[in-house]
Amino acid sequence: MYLGRIVEMGDAETVARAPLHPYAHALFSASLPAHPDDARDEAILAGEVPSPLNPPHGCAFHPRCPRVLARCGEEIPALRSHDRRAIACHLYKQVETTAASGVGAAPG
Repeated sequence: MYLGRIVEMGDAETVARAPLHPYAHALFSASLPAHPDDARDEAILAGEVPSPLNPPHGCAFHPRCPRVLARCGEEIPALRSHDRRAIACHLYKQVETTAASGVGAAPG
């Protein structure tokens, strides 16, 4: 969840091991590994967290996103089914709506 919006959800282990949304990826990369010798893919986010009272237009994460697209600043991405999870990101094409897919569990 980012600024009050779900950005990714699905089976907790699937989302934690391979997050698709750039914010979920950064969030999980910031957590400590289960074992000190485990390698981790660290994602550092630039910029400041926007005010939840005055979020940016479009995707609220777009000012800090390392994979931002032009449409991210214009259009809020819908939460859609993708690869047996739901994701709200313009990087992923619509497969089916989450209401029909039954995707549940771990928000990212």
